[in-house]
Amino acid sequence: MKFDILTLFPAMFDGPFSESIVKRAAEDGLIEIRLHDIRHYATDRHKTADDSPYGGGAGMVMKVDPLAACIEAVRSERPASRVILTTPRGKRFDQAKACELAKEEALLIICGRYEGVDERVRELFVDDEVSLGDFVMTGGELAAMAIVDAVSRLIPGVLGSAESAACDSFSDGLLEYPHYTRPAEFRGIRVPDVLLSGNHREIAEWRRRNSLQRTLAVRPDLLATARLSEKDRKYLQELAEGRQN
Repeated sequence: MKFDILTLFPAMFDGPFSESIVKRAAEDGLIEIRLHDIRHYATDRHKTADDSPYGGGAGMVMKVDPLAACIEAVRSERPASRVILTTPRGKRFDQAKACELAKEEALLIICGRYEGVDERVRELFVDDEVSLGDFVMTGGELAAMAIVDAVSRLIPGVLGSAESAACDSFSDGLLEYPHYTRPAEFRGIRVPDVLLSGNHREIAEWRRRNSLQRTLAVRPDLLATARLSEKDRKYLQELAEGRQN
């Protein structure tokens, strides 16, 4: 997987991309990340990448010409790149979207800033508009980091075990079950006996039930689209009736 990130602040990525799983994946040749400073494509003496909006109003707008030149330079090398714009008006980024993007050959991520980008950038180049959630940040750099991290871990070989990604929260539409490790008791709190039993069927059932419990308590909205068996639905009904009683 090849990532090209277009930003006004490339130094922001130094820390996140030089540590942990993303760093190892790049060193192993499983992913490639290139940063592109949009200002390098501005043609005026001051390398201006933003301007005041036509029609007036607060804030600044990212200019179309340096962005277009930067996008076209990247796509001349990687014509198959899917172009993503990080913006509060985009569709919410989730695990399903990460799985979809992980199937691509290359991603070109534009980090929005200020009041946003000139609308002609969207019309001419953008394939997807993506948002992390219903809040506003100072720029799209953090969103780009999140996209790269979430997509990278789905690339075969990036994680130590393929099962790690398969069992993540949201992988089946539910939040993940609780985890424990040594010691078996800490400050009076014991690890549930079933996890120490060695009975894999009972452990799997305990984990599934706890995923359902946690999702119902914290993110009940996810249950509408989660992959649920009849057994799951019956258990959720029992939980709901227990709450009412």
